[in-house]
Amino acid sequence: MTTLYSARWLLPLTSAPILNGALLVVADRIVAVGDREQLRIANPRVARRDFGDAVILPGLINTHSHLELTAMRGFLDSLEGNFPAWLKKLTLARLEQLTPDDLYISAAWGACEAARAGVTCLGDSSDAAESTMTALLDIGLRGIVFQESFGPDPKLVPENVEKLREKVGRLRELENPLVRAGVSPHAPYTVCSAQLELIAEFALVESLPLMMHAAESLAEQQLLREGRGPFAEGLDKRGIEWRTPALSTIKYLQRHNVLQAHPLLAHCVNVDLEDIEILRNASASVAHCPRSNAKLGHGRAPFAEFLDQGIAVGLGSDSVASNNSCDLLSEARFAILSARIGVEPGARSLQAEDAIRVATLGGARALRMEGRVGELREGMQADFAVVSLDGTHQIPSYDPVGTLIFASSGLDVISTMVAGREVYADGRVQDADEVRLRARMKEIEKKLS
Repeated sequence: MTTLYSARWLLPLTSAPILNGALLVVADRIVAVGDREQLRIANPRVARRDFGDAVILPGLINTHSHLELTAMRGFLDSLEGNFPAWLKKLTLARLEQLTPDDLYISAAWGACEAARAGVTCLGDSSDAAESTMTALLDIGLRGIVFQESFGPDPKLVPENVEKLREKVGRLRELENPLVRAGVSPHAPYTVCSAQLELIAEFALVESLPLMMHAAESLAEQQLLREGRGPFAEGLDKRGIEWRTPALSTIKYLQRHNVLQAHPLLAHCVNVDLEDIEILRNASASVAHCPRSNAKLGHGRAPFAEFLDQGIAVGLGSDSVASNNSCDLLSEARFAILSARIGVEPGARSLQAEDAIRVATLGGARALRMEGRVGELREGMQADFAVVSLDGTHQIPSYDPVGTLIFASSGLDVISTMVAGREVYADGRVQDADEVRLRARMKEIEKKLS
């Protein structure tokens, strides 16, 4: 089917905004972008969809999420000043209280939230990766599902790596053109160095994307640089040997070959300019999660420095256990505003254009999907979101990008398209039984209460 989509504004991203713009979509691809009237005249017999006072932009890309944890929204808020305790409660609840079906429901509800907020693609890290991949497939979103691996004990490395291989094998049977599998050695404090090396080798040999939490917290920094702190104490209580490398997280990952896999690293709060140079030279990318970093008290990642040094940076919501929403427009606003705090006079101040680029094209680059998604031009996949500009909080609107970043949120999204197919429209997610999902989420809430 061929359809001409138009609105007051169209944001191609790699070219200037188009007033009264339109894009022509054939099946799953964009075949033309330009002026609405010119495209109407050139294509008189195609179906038309005019969104009116709205902006059509590339689909938002969430480079770091944990959809399986959607059921834990607000569940851990009282522990956010104590990250190790926060992690412990999360892990125990997931392992001991949530069934496989609970985890699927949680992931599906999170996917619905993403679709409603204009998110077309996710980089999701999951211990229950089959449940998450199935949820993405069911809802119709694009993404990479990174199967997590844990294992701080060197004695269990062969067993842990074999389990990972088996899980990835099952994920690959579920892959389709929209969703593929990846691997995620969880973090430096939950995966020993020998296991890191084997997973990096596995990713390289099998051409699997690799994602990892890195340089996120003070506790992690204390463990790697000084061999002390709550993570060190936890390993000692479990009788697990730990040899302190006395390195930054980035240099530690470089030593153990993780950077050879050109990983996507989430957070990167505690990095310096030397670390950033290492990341750039390794063609690693960063999932910037500013609201989660702030809510957990981890601090601010050097967002502007990442961009200035040419690092591929996308935005990540992290789990709603640490953020409470999967709203990439709000995430983009917070990223820009928090990056402006403490900027020295004369230094570059990040702008709304930087934010919308990172939320779209930046995410595509971070997930190595550039050339397919992240911008609106001929030959690209028809992944786009439509945001109404008609809200009381958005009028007047002198600049569509400024209105998107500084006045809009996911609640203003009116349509979400993935590969030319509308997954969210008219206030509902097209392929989800949201009434049933809502009821099941209420049941899970009671279980965790």
